[in-house]
Amino acid sequence: MRAAVVGHVEWMEFVPVDAVPHQGEIVHAAESWEEAAGGGSVAAVQLLKLADSVDFFTALSNDEYGERARAELTARGIAVHATAVDAPQRRGFTYVDDACERTITTIGRKLHPRGHDDTLPWHELVRCDCVYVCAGDADAMVAARRARVVVATARELSTLRQASVQLDALVSSGKDEAERYQPGQIDPEPHRVVTTSGALGGWAQPGGPYNAAPLPPDPQDAYGAGDCFAAGLAFALGAGLDGLDALDFASRCGAGALAGAGVHAEAVPL
Repeated sequence: MRAAVVGHVEWMEFVPVDAVPHQGEIVHAAESWEEAAGGGSVAAVQLLKLADSVDFFTALSNDEYGERARAELTARGIAVHATAVDAPQRRGFTYVDDACERTITTIGRKLHPRGHDDTLPWHELVRCDCVYVCAGDADAMVAARRARVVVATARELSTLRQASVQLDALVSSGKDEAERYQPGQIDPEPHRVVTTSGALGGWAQPGGPYNAAPLPPDPQDAYGAGDCFAAGLAFALGAGLDGLDALDFASRCGAGALAGAGVHAEAVPL
C-alpha cells in the first residue's frame, strides 16, 4: 500500500517531569530531547510502520529547525514534499508527567502546505491508497481527495468547510473542545464520524460505541496517540477494513503510540 499525509511539522522539545508545574513553581528535569513532531510528522511515522511507502506533503521553514526536521524525516524513510517558507519554523515544548500525559505549548504559527503550490507533486496522490489530512489550505484538501481514501481531523473544520470535499472519515474528540464536531458543520457530511475518548474508547457514526485497545505494559507518554489513531484508521480503510474492524486497528495504533517516548509508532498487524 502507498499512503500519504497532508499536514504540519513542529520542532518539539520533550521534557519529562514528575508533574506539570503550578503557576510560579519551579520544577527540575533530568533530561530532555528534541525531534520533528506535530500531527503531520506523527502520522507519517505511523504510516511508515504500516504502508510500503509514505508521501508527506507539508511546509518547512528555511531556518535551522526546518532543515533539521526535513533531514530527520527523510532519514526515517519518509518522502518529504515540502514548500520552503521564509518564516520561523513552528516550535514547542511538551511536558511529559508521571501519569504519561503530555502538556503541549506551541510557539509560532502553523506552517501548512498549499494546494496551488505547483512545486509539490500533488498528482502523486492519485496513486495513494489512503491519505490523512491534519493541516493545509482548502486547495490542499481538494488535492487530497485524489487519493482513494481520505481521513481528516476535526481540528481543520473551517478549512474543510471551504473545501467541500467528501471525506471517508472525520476524526473528532470527545474531550478537546477544539476538535469537536456536530452533524452539519461540513457539507457534504463525512461517510463516517469517529469521536475518540482516550481510554474510554469512543463512538462512531454509523457504528456506535467501540472499545479502546489495551495500553502497552510499560507506557511512556501519550504524545501523538490521537494522530496515530487517525493515521491507523486511514490505513485500515485503505486496506479494506470497515466498521469495528477498522476502529479496532486504529485503536491499537493509538495505544501503540504510548509504547515509546515522544514521536513513536508501532507496526500493528491487520
